[in-house]
Amino acid sequence: MDGHAAATDLELLRAHVDGDPHAFAELFRRHRDRLWAVALRTLGDREEAADALQDALLSAHRAAARFRGDSAVTTWLHRIVVNACLDRIRRRQAHPTVPLPDGNRAEDGSGVGGPEPAAPVPDHDTALVVREALAALPLEQRAALVLVDVQGYPVAEVARILDVAEGTVKSRCARGRARLAVLLGHLRPAVVAAPSPRPDPAGLTGDVPAVTPGNPGPAEGVGSRSSRYRRNANQEDT
Repeated sequence: MDGHAAATDLELLRAHVDGDPHAFAELFRRHRDRLWAVALRTLGDREEAADALQDALLSAHRAAARFRGDSAVTTWLHRIVVNACLDRIRRRQAHPTVPLPDGNRAEDGSGVGGPEPAAPVPDHDTALVVREALAALPLEQRAALVLVDVQGYPVAEVARILDVAEGTVKSRCARGRARLAVLLGHLRPAVVAAPSPRPDPAGLTGDVPAVTPGNPGPAEGVGSRSSRYRRNANQEDT
């Protein structure tokens, strides 16, 4: 394992492809915190984020032999995680769940009966408000803002992760910030700006859930340049 600690990401990935049973676990250990933070802040739900990270890990584990080296290994891993998150969001939007009854309606449908709803509590958790506002953004804008403004990645790196031009990343961030300014306009000006990538006082990242690579299986269409998230760089976002 000492040799693994000294190896580069690319060396670990190649060792994994060559059959080293510990190389991929070391590679994931190095990047799991940031990958988890991206998944959680993109999805806004710990359970969904854990499932997306598990999906991404299995995809990367199986697709490692197809990594072409046209980007950094960490960029490739982030791309797979972002795509796993966006796939979950798209599936959720295509098949929305039906809310359970709130228990405040009488059996005759009159709306009377059951416990009265609690009085609203003054919102002191602005991080939660910001997270909900992020969740209201279009997918492309949300992904760009999470990576640039929340996680602090350079625009050039985010362009490689999302497989778009740098100008597209800047445009998505600008549009997303403008929407956030409207959604968060009721907050004090200091909070309207995009959340800082540095401290995490509200525990948005939290502990990274345990994720295991599982048994490698046949490659399942996850490469170093995902076609599912490729978009013409000149196309405007909505």
